[in-house]
Amino acid sequence: DTTAPKYEVRGHAAEQMESRPHRRAHGVLMGMKIRSYFPTDRSGLLAGLAVAVLLSGTPALTAQDAAPATPAAQTTTPPAQAEATLSNKPVQKKKKSHIAKDERVQETKDTKAELKKEAKFNPLIGKDQQLPDKQLYDKAVAQIASGHYDIGRLDLQTLLDTYPDSQYMMRAKLAIADSWYKEGGTAALAQAEQEYKDFITFFPNAPEAAEAQMRVGDIYFRQMDKPDRDYAKAQHAEEEYRLMLQQFPESTLVPQAKQRLREVQEVMASREADIAAFYATHNNWPATIARYQTVVDTYPQYSHMDDVLVGLGDAYESEARYVRTMKLPEAGKARLERIYDGDAAAAYTKVIMEHSAAPHVEDARDRLEAMNLPIPTPSPEQVAASVALENSRRQYRLQDRVGLMFMHKADVVLAARDGEPPLTDATPTLAPTVTKGIVSDFKEAMNPNVDKPTPAAQPAPIADANTGAPTSAEPAPAAAAAPAAPLKFEDVPTADANVPAGAVMTAVPGNAPATPATGGNSMGVEILSTGASSGTSAKPGDANGGLTAVGPPNATPLPAAEKPATVPDVVNDVETHPQPAAQAPNANGKKTNPAFDKKEESSSKHKKKKGLAKLNPL
Repeated sequence: DTTAPKYEVRGHAAEQMESRPHRRAHGVLMGMKIRSYFPTDRSGLLAGLAVAVLLSGTPALTAQDAAPATPAAQTTTPPAQAEATLSNKPVQKKKKSHIAKDERVQETKDTKAELKKEAKFNPLIGKDQQLPDKQLYDKAVAQIASGHYDIGRLDLQTLLDTYPDSQYMMRAKLAIADSWYKEGGTAALAQAEQEYKDFITFFPNAPEAAEAQMRVGDIYFRQMDKPDRDYAKAQHAEEEYRLMLQQFPESTLVPQAKQRLREVQEVMASREADIAAFYATHNNWPATIARYQTVVDTYPQYSHMDDVLVGLGDAYESEARYVRTMKLPEAGKARLERIYDGDAAAAYTKVIMEHSAAPHVEDARDRLEAMNLPIPTPSPEQVAASVALENSRRQYRLQDRVGLMFMHKADVVLAARDGEPPLTDATPTLAPTVTKGIVSDFKEAMNPNVDKPTPAAQPAPIADANTGAPTSAEPAPAAAAAPAAPLKFEDVPTADANVPAGAVMTAVPGNAPATPATGGNSMGVEILSTGASSGTSAKPGDANGGLTAVGPPNATPLPAAEKPATVPDVVNDVETHPQPAAQAPNANGKKTNPAFDKKEESSSKHKKKKGLAKLNPL
């Protein structure tokens, strides 16, 4: 083509074109410049080979996937016939493996009874999954499980409002309480407790009621602090777990509730023991004895019970040492020493007998040897019980120590995991009670006859009002009464009737004449008229029945109360100034302003005050 532009290549470029004929053919002869996307020719060649391999392998894979799983002889079958053959082929079901009759699992009567009981208490078994309330309940549970507590509670509340007769109503209310419990926090846990209480109130006989009561205890267990902090949450947790064990003794959660109760009581016992140790450092032995004795009586499964008993014995021994330093009579001092040494020896002996597997049992043995007392030997049953109790305790692990160090939780690692926790608290021992006991011991030791009853003093004889002879205050022994006749109704005789012998006349003032009482039914009581004993008789018109009026001898009436004096009028000492008259038109019909007083007023139109008038604030 003569019209195409001609290029002249010289020098080193000409040599490269000679060595690369393909570039010369495409770039120079065609009049085009080709820019490569690869840094070198080798990398471009490798990329091309890779693309070629992929393109060549794709049709083979497509054909292999589209080929029907038929023998090679049927590859010539037309597509329509092959499709018809595949669609008309019956689907073969997989046969179940046959199980011999001897190898089949036969349900026992107990298993059938349990299944029947479960079906009775769980009405959701075998229900349709497409019911709207079921779908709403499942959706809410899924939301709660994923952490969307607010959305889940809204769905559950919609279920309760829309389907009041739904069989999922009970589980929906329990799920609402569970959502608050899982959310955590002080406010959420308080709301969860209220929801669980409402559930127990509405469904007391449901199996889930035990779970709700268990969760109420868990709420306080989660908030329980260290023993040296506020113990209100621990007290509430102990009450709730005890209530769960008492109300639902047949629940499957009973073992878990017992273990939680042991852990709570471990914290409570640690608190009491720490307070007792504090009082011991201040030599307050009555308070120390009271706290240690409370731990011994209330929390028998405490992990450091051996330390508590040794501390209790040391407190009694300190009291005995204090008695030895006092200047008292030898008899009284010996008696007090015997009392306190005996209490200390009893505490040390209890450690050896009931806690022989405890770590500090040797301390109790050493103290008994120092007191020159025999060391008792526990029975095999006591040794086995102590070993079982100590082996039930869990040992400290690394995660336990880290949690106690950083999480500030209560230490319940050494809580017992065997035995029955006490469901009632024993009567606590108070420090004032111990102090009173010590004081009474001192009084009894110093005064051994203080408790002996002394004969009562005889009262002075009282003179008889009629005879004047002295009489004894003690009533005379009554004579043996004759057997009384059986009671019966009789007519009351009149005054003029014949009175039988032995009858007692009764007379009531102002009534009919005296009537005699019959001898058989008489009680020996005579009602006398007024003034009979004093010799005076009541007059017919006397309203007091012959009795003198009670009052002062001078019955002169008091003068009338004087009228209070009039209050003088209040005088206002502050000087008043007449108010300026209102502006009124003068004779000419023009309004005039009132006169201006420079002493009381100030204005920019008038001259300022001068001299003392300027300093006068009034």
